[in-house]
Amino acid sequence: MNHLLKCTRSKRALVWSVLVIGLLVASPAMPQNAPEASQRESTLTGSVVSSSANTMVVRGEDGQFQLFVFDRYTVKPRTVTTGATVRVSSVPGDEPGVRIARQVTVTEAAPAQRPRAAAEEPVVPVEIRRIERDIERQVRRYQVGVRTGVALDPEVVLLGVHAQVGPFFVPDVYFRPNVEFGFGEVTTLFALNPEVIYRLPISSRQGRWSTYVGAGPGFTFLHQNFERRSGEGRNIDFGDFSSDVGFNILGGLRYRTGMFMELKASIYSRPAPVMRFILGYNF
Repeated sequence: MNHLLKCTRSKRALVWSVLVIGLLVASPAMPQNAPEASQRESTLTGSVVSSSANTMVVRGEDGQFQLFVFDRYTVKPRTVTTGATVRVSSVPGDEPGVRIARQVTVTEAAPAQRPRAAAEEPVVPVEIRRIERDIERQVRRYQVGVRTGVALDPEVVLLGVHAQVGPFFVPDVYFRPNVEFGFGEVTTLFALNPEVIYRLPISSRQGRWSTYVGAGPGFTFLHQNFERRSGEGRNIDFGDFSSDVGFNILGGLRYRTGMFMELKASIYSRPAPVMRFILGYNF
């Protein structure tokens, strides 16, 4: 009987996992898949206000500021100095005010450094600085975060922390171990999940949002207690651990601001939760 219940739970988790991944793959495509007209290149010449390995802000000849992001296809010098004059060919990004640089050419080197009055410093719009900061945080190699959510069968409230390291081997693969604590009416659990996630390449790495899938083993320590002591209410503790090793399959949606939402299914792991819905934040 127990074997039959376990098989039923595993099949249910697999069905949920397939549905989650199917919904993610069916998400609206980003501008890379947009009609060719919207991908038409344009060229801007101006002075570099700031530059990093992932972004560049240029002040055009008309005095307007433009934020460019770099991807794996961008052709540019190894370093671009602030104050240099550049010519940038670009295509639209996934949001207004952000463009993806295709080629950056330095047409005039930065002038010799000299003291500048504060009034002469260009004032970059706050929105551009905010997007620039969010992109830099998103592409960090090492990140930490917090998470919360709910789990089903058994029903518990989840709290946890995680780390993210990568990418490894290819640009879109990350190692993301996490720890989860769960508290419910009759269930308390502690889970270690050394998971690997893969960012689906339907959007740029610096885009406003991205989707991902992942998998990994799950080590769950769980205690369930249906007994009540007179005058003491429920009695739930870790006095008698039951442990199990399962396999997690997950899919999620991550925003550049650091927020993410995720669905995770656990298979071959009774009595660990079959399904988890998680909200989190990457710092």
